[in-house]
Amino acid sequence: MKIFLDTANVEEIKQAIGYGLLDGVTTNPSLVAKSATKERGFVDIVKEILRITPGPVSIEVVATDYENMVKQGLKIAALGDNAVVKIPMTLDGLRAIKTLSEKQIKVNCTLIFNPIQALLAAKSGAEYVSPFVGRLDDIGEDGMAIIQQIKTIFVNYDISTKILVASIRNPVHVLRSAVLGADVVTLPMDVLQKLPSHPKTDEGLKRFLDDWKKVSPDGEFPL
Repeated sequence: MKIFLDTANVEEIKQAIGYGLLDGVTTNPSLVAKSATKERGFVDIVKEILRITPGPVSIEVVATDYENMVKQGLKIAALGDNAVVKIPMTLDGLRAIKTLSEKQIKVNCTLIFNPIQALLAAKSGAEYVSPFVGRLDDIGEDGMAIIQQIKTIFVNYDISTKILVASIRNPVHVLRSAVLGADVVTLPMDVLQKLPSHPKTDEGLKRFLDDWKKVSPDGEFPL
């Protein structure tokens, strides 16, 4: 399962690359707005992210009508070979996905909240579908349940569209995504940094270091 970082923060991306964990990046207008300044706008930020990221970068259109989604999608695709156009799940969005995919442009269909939406996006040619599991949890639904349903549908019909689990809030979402066979998870930096942690790991490391001080009081390694 691939791990994408859900951010437009260049320093976070560099940090994740340093961990050896980054397979790609997803952004959206809200994330870009957090990183933008008067001196450094949308295009500057996106170009740098595309340059440093060793994998696909999803960049979202801000139009809602078919014609402008396609126009913006073409401009996004021209920014870099690893650019993926993010299109919302609407009827116009499905039409735009079809047009862009026919031009060999990869599309990530976002704001998916049920399996039928995922199926429609796949039929239109989306490279990725992005179900928002955390937002479903927020309204009392089991967000991960739709991942299992989408996976079953895609296996039933040999659909190659990748399931990109979005709106991840905690490590349990990541675990369940992996168990269910999702292709990708996209997560914020704070969740990524929680993944390696376990209290027993911390406990064991402290014990090893305390025992080592009995052998080497100054803590130095002799080799």
